[in-house]
Amino acid sequence: MTSRSDSIPASHSPRISVPEFRQLLAEQHPFADVLGIEVTDIGYGTARAVLPARDSHQRLGGIVAGPMLMGLADLALYAAVVGATGQTGAVTASLTINFLRKSPAGAIIADARLLKVGRMTAGEVMLHGEHSSEPVAQIVSTWSVPTSHRAQA
Repeated sequence: MTSRSDSIPASHSPRISVPEFRQLLAEQHPFADVLGIEVTDIGYGTARAVLPARDSHQRLGGIVAGPMLMGLADLALYAAVVGATGQTGAVTASLTINFLRKSPAGAIIADARLLKVGRMTAGEVMLHGEHSSEPVAQIVSTWSVPTSHRAQA
């Protein structure tokens, strides 16, 4: 059972805006630009990100390669963590991906949500195609969040 301090209040505003997060990525996490990932929404403990359809993301058979999906999920969860904690210095502690089916043609959408917020934060991401609600993959991840009360630069 999670303590009251670990629960995720639905009424809280995110601690970072989408434009601020995009600036953070440009300054500190350039891999997101390499993959072309766009974070489109950040809430308190939630986020949505999109991996665009690109030939360079595909592997044999025309499906999106697993490392691309993992990068998308990791970035979406990072946005959710920063949205809930304001801690830009948070880092992935673990990430497990369950591939459920081949990715459909087109962009892949990541919907992230946190399950627990604290020094060790946990969340999950569901990936699906832009034209399908069928899940492509399910990701579970934990994050180590700095304990300072100030956001990390």
